[in-house]
Amino acid sequence: MPTLTRLLSIIGLIVTGAVLSMYLLVSYVEPEPREIIVEIQKEGFE
Repeated sequence: MPTLTRLLSIIGLIVTGAVLSMYLLVSYVEPEPREIIVEIQKEGFE
């Protein structure tokens, strides 16, 4: 089914683009994204 393969490839491209854009945005705003994640986790636990 070529339509199903095409749909899956489009979804994969969208997901990959979203993840890459989020990673680039975080790395552009703050060079240390791991510290931000740790701070968010600490605030959530408090």
